[in-house]
Amino acid sequence: MNGFDVTFRDERDWVDFGRTYVGSDSFRSLFRDGMALVEETAAYLDGEGRDESRLISRDATLSYAAESMRLTTLLMQIASWLLVQRAVAEGELTPGQALQEKTRVRLAASEPPKPENFNLLPARLQDLVVRARRLHARILHLDALISEDRPTPLPRESPVAAQQGLLRSAFVSDRV
Repeated sequence: MNGFDVTFRDERDWVDFGRTYVGSDSFRSLFRDGMALVEETAAYLDGEGRDESRLISRDATLSYAAESMRLTTLLMQIASWLLVQRAVAEGELTPGQALQEKTRVRLAASEPPKPENFNLLPARLQDLVVRARRLHARILHLDALISEDRPTPLPRESPVAAQQGLLRSAFVSDRV
């Protein structure tokens, strides 16, 4: 033996990143930060944001409305993903059930705001949009890791079938 073990282990030896991650302190921190951003944004849009929207130019009003709707949608996707993952961590959902939930709420990439419209927005809204988009990008990355953390098993051909295939190909190639 040369010191390297290159044998393939079965599925029971794999570390499931999704289950490991959603039970970690890192996930709990992400959950707290994400939900805090949702609450902060809701408070802003219902309070200070309304006041600021009355003070911006007419041209900026449409941008404000569109961006605040996009932001709300993005944060709802984030909150839904976080809540589903927490449910998996707490044993309320299985990873399979979480995948079914994933089809109900799409965690999709979104178009960035146009700079000319974005610059018309109040600074606080701009900050919330930037922070939400960063968090969303991080969650998209984590979701891909969690969803694709297991390699798909290769189909196993029996040794007998492999030998039969070799014999068939030997006889077929002789006839041609």
